[in-house]
Amino acid sequence: MTETAVPRVLVVDDDDNLREVMTLILEQGGFQVKSAWDVNSALGLIGCQTFDVLISDLHMPSAGDGLTVVSAMRHSNAKAVTIIFSAYPEMKAAASAILAQTDDIIVKPANIGNLVELVREKLLKGKSPPRVLASLATILEECSEATIDDWLSRVRKEDQVLTVWLDDSIRSAHLPQLLRDLVFRLRHPQPLGSRALASPSAAEHGPARRVQGYTASMMVEESRMLQVSIFQPSKTT
Repeated sequence: MTETAVPRVLVVDDDDNLREVMTLILEQGGFQVKSAWDVNSALGLIGCQTFDVLISDLHMPSAGDGLTVVSAMRHSNAKAVTIIFSAYPEMKAAASAILAQTDDIIVKPANIGNLVELVREKLLKGKSPPRVLASLATILEECSEATIDDWLSRVRKEDQVLTVWLDDSIRSAHLPQLLRDLVFRLRHPQPLGSRALASPSAAEHGPARRVQGYTASMMVEESRMLQVSIFQPSKTT
C-alpha cells in the first residue's frame, strides 16, 4: 500500500446490523470497505481482491470460521493487518493461540467508534512480524486429551449444564472425533470459495444431546466452554 492509496478493508460478520455499522464507520473514516456475511463470501472476495485490513468475527455459524478466514487472508496477502472479534470475554484472556495468527482481538460488545483509530494505528505500525510457532492443528492434536480434561473441569463448575447429569465418559464421548475432524479441516483447507465439509461428529452431537435432555442454551454454553478450552494460553507454552 502506498502512502496515497486508500486502505482497503474487508469486514466479515454474520450479524447484519453490526456488519453494516462497522462498514459505515470505516467508510466515514476514509477507508474503502467490502463486507461479507459468511466464510464462503469472504473467501470469494479474498480470492479475487486485495485488502490491507481484515476485520472478522471469530464465532460464526461453523466452528473455526473466523480462523478459516484469517488463514485464507494470510495465504493471499501476508502483509494484511488482521483483527478479529469475539463475543466472549474469556477469549481475550485466552487469545495467545489466536494472536499467533492475528494482530489484535476485540471482545464484543466493543466501542466500535474507536475502530477507525485502531485500524489506523495497526496500519501505521505495520503488520506484526510472523512468529515461528507450531501450527494450530499440531497444537490442537498434541493437546487433545488436555483440552478435553480442561473442558470437563469447566463443565463440572457450570450449574446450568449440570442440570443434566452425565458420566464424564458419556458427556465427552463426542470430543475425540470432533477434535480430529477440526485438525483435519485445519490441515486440509478447502479451495477458496468452496463449502467446507461438516464434521459428522458435530452433526450427531446435537440430536444426541437433545435425547440426553439438553436445552439449546445448555448446548451453546457447552460449546462456548470448548472454544475457551481449545484456545487457553497453556496450549502455547
